Amino acid sequence: MNNTDLVAKLWKLCDNLRDGGVSYQNYVNELASLLFLKMCEETGQETDLLPEGYRWRDLTSKLGQEQHRFYRNMLVQLGVDDHAIVRAIFQNVNTTITQPAQLSELVSNMDKLEWFDGEKGKSRDDFGDMYEGLLQKNANETKSGAGQYFTPRPLINAIVQVMQPAPREVIQDPAAGTAGFLIEADRYIKAHTRDLDDLDEADQIFQMKKAFVGLELVPETRRLALMNCLLHDIEGDDQHGAIRLGNTLGKDGEILPNAHLILSNPPFGSAAGTNITRTFVHPTSNKQLCFIQHIYDALEPGGRAAVVIPDNVLFEGGKGTEIRRDLMDKCNLHTILRLPTGIFYAQGVKTNVLFFQKGTPDNPAQDKGCTKTVWVYDMRANMQTFGKRTPLTQAHFAPFIAAYGRDKNGQSPRVEGVWQQLGELPQEAVQAQSLETARWRSFSREWIRDTKGDSLDISWLKDHNSVDATDLPEPLALANEAKDELEAALAELQDLVKALENMS
Repeated sequence: MNNTDLVAKLWKLCDNLRDGGVSYQNYVNELASLLFLKMCEETGQETDLLPEGYRWRDLTSKLGQEQHRFYRNMLVQLGVDDHAIVRAIFQNVNTTITQPAQLSELVSNMDKLEWFDGEKGKSRDDFGDMYEGLLQKNANETKSGAGQYFTPRPLINAIVQVMQPAPREVIQDPAAGTAGFLIEADRYIKAHTRDLDDLDEADQIFQMKKAFVGLELVPETRRLALMNCLLHDIEGDDQHGAIRLGNTLGKDGEILPNAHLILSNPPFGSAAGTNITRTFVHPTSNKQLCFIQHIYDALEPGGRAAVVIPDNVLFEGGKGTEIRRDLMDKCNLHTILRLPTGIFYAQGVKTNVLFFQKGTPDNPAQDKGCTKTVWVYDMRANMQTFGKRTPLTQAHFAPFIAAYGRDKNGQSPRVEGVWQQLGELPQEAVQAQSLETARWRSFSREWIRDTKGDSLDISWLKDHNSVDATDLPEPLALANEAKDELEAALAELQDLVKALENMS
């Protein structure tokens, strides 16, 4: 049975939970606990990971009320286990399944599944790929909470492909979510490093325990991320695992190790609970701007980053302008990718990817005037709206990847142009080929300063998209977008008031 079939069957098994009061949001959490136990059995990892008496067969050997009581106690015991990562995965975990018959049916049906054609000893990666499919399914079904900002797999793949993670690099995601960026970076390294198995023992330990580090604010999401990492042989350090629990905009972010590569999609809007308690050089209540500061501060000299940000980060004035100037001073901001609409489940969100290197290619320690030219790829104007009917695929990013070039720091020879983009509206393909109609253009640092006032909201294509009412976001999504924009404006006013108070 392939991954797609397994994900569909696993999700189908949860249908009976709805009648018992288990919400879509809790489906993946319930499946994750049971899947972890089953994975340990299928891969032969039970002895290494799980204490005797609290394994899959111990659960399946019981029925009814006895099984339900045992399972609840099992979760408690695993939450205080000696194995640090197992303990972190199950800490404070409870089941929302209240009816013993529903648990028995779910466990029995999971036990009957033909996992990967019934082959024993399958690798963790096989389960890891299937688990990621489950997370994607969860994002498809839950368009609220974390699901609405689930980073699409084709976007992650495209970013990792151009950033080219390598062995012996520390790779960080300060807003880890379910660890999609870190997992794909590990997958890329394994696929593109011939001698990975020939690394000496110290380097192999580094890859498993220190190469990948993330920070996640929400305990439930961090739990899913830890399991995702473990299923892909990413263990992290013995104390935290690969994904630490904490607030990047607080003291937890200050103690993250500096990185050679940072890949991240920080939360959009004003996420509840994300308090800004760190002292940044440019203090602001805009959380996305604080994440940007963390990222370029946390890079090693010569390190590189790719970060997904909403439009307001590109144009917000006041502290926003200061932070963009600081970024372009300390880093070579070489590429901006304007993303199409509809690729996030909160469809009203307009997003971009910033690609930059700390310092310059010639002088990684340089901290002034590092940005000379910014290349912008417009994948938004005159594009179809993506969604369930027209899903985003890896092929949509092929023209951008080709234009970006083979150099991970954006230093490949580049030529303005690109007039054919998969997914563009038909009428755009017949326009005259000129720079005014090209999707790939460059802008000097001086032009950005003198013409745009250091705004990076750079667009030139006349967008002929007609608004289809069927493609409009839900009213709640539109209201949330308006709320975020108003909060950004309020934050800018608050920064201005503080600045004026300091002057008086």
